[in-house]
Amino acid sequence: QVGQGFSLQQPQAKVTVAVGETLTLSCTTSGTAGPGPVMWLKGWGSGNTTIYDQSKQDSSSRVTRAVDRSDTDFTIHMRNFQPNDVGTYYCVKFVKGNTGDDEVFKHGRGTVVSVHEAAVLPGMVAAAVVLCFLLLLGLFIALCIYRRKRQGRVGSPCPARTAARGSFSSVPLRCCAGTPSTSSEVLDAETSHVPSQQSSKEENDIHYADLQPLPPAPRRGRSPGTAPTEYASLRGAAK
Repeated sequence: QVGQGFSLQQPQAKVTVAVGETLTLSCTTSGTAGPGPVMWLKGWGSGNTTIYDQSKQDSSSRVTRAVDRSDTDFTIHMRNFQPNDVGTYYCVKFVKGNTGDDEVFKHGRGTVVSVHEAAVLPGMVAAAVVLCFLLLLGLFIALCIYRRKRQGRVGSPCPARTAARGSFSSVPLRCCAGTPSTSSEVLDAETSHVPSQQSSKEENDIHYADLQPLPPAPRRGRSPGTAPTEYASLRGAAK
């Protein structure tokens, strides 16, 4: 009898594929059968869709044969797989019936095709890692700039100091030692108004006082021709 030794093998039970990749569906036959094409159908029953028809070659279709014009290997490739391509695919052998129409003779057990979601995750994870790295790098650079600016303000080479003048009231005085117009040593005047006990920190502060002429001394007992004298005690500030 015609087709008695015919067999059809569809070995894939499940296949997962990423969006945009190529789906491969395997199907092979052996033996002989009556005239009729081999087709690939998506779905079964009245709602099926023909994906590949051996008797209708279309070069513009994204479904092509793996081995062109083979009589036993009907494996197909589907390029640019999309989510709407998900479903169950059947390899089917048709033969001409008594009415002349193609009738199902043999079919495979079906291959369930699904989208491989895990293939999209590595790219998303890599993008997230790069974004986190850039954010951390930006925060680190901003912190370094902030610390440099803060250290620059604290370590200024000419800090403001206070000086006493006249009645010894404190006024701001900026130190700029080493410039051509000033002396490298600073002296402060010592008077009886300054407390005798001062800390080393207070002794390092810069003070100065205007020296005023002493009041005229009594003329008694003074030799003719002598002039009034001034007295001052000077002490060098500790460096």
